[in-house]
Amino acid sequence: MDPITDIFRTMHVTAFGQHRLEATAPWGLIQDGHSEDKVTPSGKKISSTDLAHYAMLSRGNCWLSVDGIPEPIPLTGGDCFLLARGTSIILRDSPQTRPKWSFREIGARANSNVAHCGGGGAPTTIVCGSLSFDRASLKPITQLLPSFILIKADRARSLALHNTMQALASEMAERAPGSEVVANRLAEILFIQALRTHIASGPERNKGWLRAIFDPQMGTVLSAIHDRVNTPWTVESLAEAAGMSRSAFAARFKELLGQTPLEYVTEWRMQKAMLLLGQRDKKLIDVARSVGYESDAAFSKAFKRVVGANPGAYLKRGFEDRGNSEMTEDF
Repeated sequence: MDPITDIFRTMHVTAFGQHRLEATAPWGLIQDGHSEDKVTPSGKKISSTDLAHYAMLSRGNCWLSVDGIPEPIPLTGGDCFLLARGTSIILRDSPQTRPKWSFREIGARANSNVAHCGGGGAPTTIVCGSLSFDRASLKPITQLLPSFILIKADRARSLALHNTMQALASEMAERAPGSEVVANRLAEILFIQALRTHIASGPERNKGWLRAIFDPQMGTVLSAIHDRVNTPWTVESLAEAAGMSRSAFAARFKELLGQTPLEYVTEWRMQKAMLLLGQRDKKLIDVARSVGYESDAAFSKAFKRVVGANPGAYLKRGFEDRGNSEMTEDF
């Protein structure tokens, strides 16, 4: 299995705070990437590094200013973007308009998933919301998502993504039975499609985790890890798979991925274990063996070190989160 597909299959994305913004000129919104912790509908606090924010311009025109990018970016109907890792932005009808509201303020006053702001001039419609990772955001996932992805409407590969965004916008137009579930599924698809479009752009393959994936030697090793996660990997066996000496392999792996080979193996094993534990029909020893541990004691110790809770506590916390989510009203 290729590592990118494995990550897409393993992670689970939850959408919240979704709404349609109807803005009329003049208007301006600010997203401070360094603001306080966010809260999901289940009441779980998560830091900005665990979030992605998305938006699509479905009508009108506006300007997007992104922290770290010197010039404002013009947006038109069909353009969409994703933000992550605490990126600060300003979205407004004109580069000269001073932002008056925050995205949180506007989202909090949305009525039936529709929020309004502005001075009554030219209209602009934006579909937006936030995404969180339902399980621990381990390094492969956070490295896969850059701080800012812009996908223009005229990009050939973006048709499926825009169809998904339009479906999400329609789902938010009016409440219907099961709308929250449908919106979550669409948000997960949207996230994957945006990453696929971003990966296909070419230049981003030279950065971080993607650079390792497309490196002939490191890519072979990562594919082996993801394809056979229960193999008793050692630095020596991984170096042999890469066709490199142990020292050269370990140094190259750390350079590209920011962690040692065995740290990567252990973290990804725990990511897969969280997915298996969520199925609720597997014994602990079966989960342990599926990810390369011969005893549930050794597995539990590694799980607690990486996840911060033992398997039993993790399952209990997940059950309570789901219960809280079911009792929490939407915006």
